[in-house]
This record gives sequence, C-alpha cells and structure tokens, in this order.
Amino acid sequence: MTITKLARKTVRELTPYQSARRLGGRGDIWLNANESPFANEYNIKCDRLNRYSTCQPDELIQAYADYAKVRKEQVLTSRGADEGIELLIRTFCEPNLDSVLYCPPTYGMYSISAETFGVNTKTVPLNEQWQLDLPAICDNLDSVKLIFVCSPNNPTGNLINRQDIESLLDMATDRALVIVDEAYIDFCLEASTADLLDNYPNLVILRTLSKAFALAGLRCGFTLANPDVISLLLKVIAPYPVPVPVTDIAVQALSPAGLAKTKFQVLDLSANRAYLQAGLSMLPNVTVFDGYGNYLLVKFPDADTLFNALWEHGIILRRSPIKNCIRISIGNRDECEKTLAFIRDQIELNQA
Repeated sequence: MTITKLARKTVRELTPYQSARRLGGRGDIWLNANESPFANEYNIKCDRLNRYSTCQPDELIQAYADYAKVRKEQVLTSRGADEGIELLIRTFCEPNLDSVLYCPPTYGMYSISAETFGVNTKTVPLNEQWQLDLPAICDNLDSVKLIFVCSPNNPTGNLINRQDIESLLDMATDRALVIVDEAYIDFCLEASTADLLDNYPNLVILRTLSKAFALAGLRCGFTLANPDVISLLLKVIAPYPVPVPVTDIAVQALSPAGLAKTKFQVLDLSANRAYLQAGLSMLPNVTVFDGYGNYLLVKFPDADTLFNALWEHGIILRRSPIKNCIRISIGNRDECEKTLAFIRDQIELNQA
C-alpha cells in the first residue's frame, strides 16, 4: 500500500488552487497576485512570544470593528479570509449532504474549500453583465447552506448590484447564509454591505488586510456577521488562530496613522489603475473592463501569446479563466508604465 492510498479519496482527486506562488515565474515585475507594491514598516515586540496568543484579541477586534463601523460582537479574526471560508463550511455544512453555491467566474477557493471537506458544490454562472442570475439561483437552492458572492468580483473587477444582494438575502432567509466576499472593498468602501448586517441575520461578510492594507504576508482576515454566527464559528476555530506579532502589526495598521497611510496608498493605486486603464484602452482590439479593486481584467486578441511574451520578459501577470483575458494587478507607477509599454510594443509588433 502506498502512502497516497491512505489519503481520503476526495483529497487524492482534488485539483489544488493554483495560487500565484504555486505557479511561480521569474521576473522583475510581479503583477499576478493582487498584492500591494507598498512595503510598510512596523514595530514588532518579542516580550510575549513565550505565551500563547489570545484567540480573539480584544484590541484587534475593537480596532477592526471601529474601521468597519460594526459592533465588536459582529467581528471574528482569522488567518486570512481564506480561513473564514473554511470556518463557515465546517460550521454550517454537513459533508455529503449540504451544498455551497457560487457564481463563476469568481474566486476559486469557495469550491476547493468545499470539496476538501466533502461538501457538494453548485454553480450558477454570472450573467452577461457579470451580475447575479437570481432566478437561476432560486431554482438551485435545494440543499444549499452557503451562497458565496464576491464584490468587487475576482477576476472580473465589477461590483455586484446592491439591490440584487438584498434580493438574494431575502430569497435565502431561513434557508442559507449569503457570504459577501469584500476582500477588495477597501478600494470602494462606499459599496460595502456592512450596513446591512443588522437587517439581515443571514448576511456574512469576509474582509482582509492583504490588499489595500499591504499585508498579504501577515495572513490576517475578518468575518463580519451577527453574533449568533460569530459564536458558532468560535466553536470550530483553532485555539490560537492569531499570532502575537500579527495582532501587533494589524493594530498598528488600523491605528489613525495606519489608516491615513492606507488611504493615501489606495488613492495612489487608484490613480495607477486609471493610468493603466486609459493606456490599454487606446490599444487596438483591446477591451479593458471597469474595475473597483487593485487589478484590471483585460481582453486581448491573442492573450496566450501575449501572456507568454510578458512572462519570458519577466513581467508576471495572471491568466484568467475568461477566454482571451489577462488579470493585471496594479503596481507602482514604474511597474505600470513598463507593463503598458511592453504590451503596446508587442501589439504593434504583431500588427507589423
């Protein structure tokens, strides 16, 4: 008997999520993981590393509650929003019985996390405008416990209509939780659904410090929900999910000075996004979709050839599951200029 045969059949057959780091690459410009180009400095204390961390550090919970404009009993922190996805599935879904529903094209971890725990998946693709197909979702709610909606959506970049989210919440009342993944909401806070938490007990919101706060390596995320949901999640979360240095850095990032720095950096990235969008839109047969995160989805006449040329030149972008589309993370101005210049040169070369 081989070791592999000892693993669960589901795991043996599982195709893992192809993260940017797993895909690798060699280059000087990395615009493939929706990371921030800013490397901010923080003070780290080492006098408490001999003690276990608090499961839900009060200072961190309060700081994020203040930022998100919710009550502290509506906040749970975890190892990135990815752990929040897993906690919800483990808490609310019976393996081989319940299902999660998601709407592709969207973030791939909803399905992989469900499959890992033996939970069924249902898909209802977004419509041609990349909005929710509410009638189709309604027809597929049998056995569904969790409905994942990403807004701004990854990889398309668009916001999901707020009225549709409210309609979905009404539709799923007493049947399923609606999880709105707001990993990129810090780039358009006015579009958050956090103000709906008190009106919809079945609403759950996922947040992270990885994107706008430039802390992807910290692995610090948040789940916003009504206190009953939070209490249930606390039953299954690991005993010490938030390392002491993570708490220290996150609290600094959420301080008035940290929030001011993040706001400035978001404005900088938004300006770079506008610059890149304008430049790409001027190229022949190129379509740039409106985006609200720190990335753009762009359609090219021959995306595979262009992607490979960029890759060989050391400009690492992200392939999209959408035909002839590439997702480009927004870097600093120099990175955006070099990427735009190379793409322009390649398109002109192919037309010659």
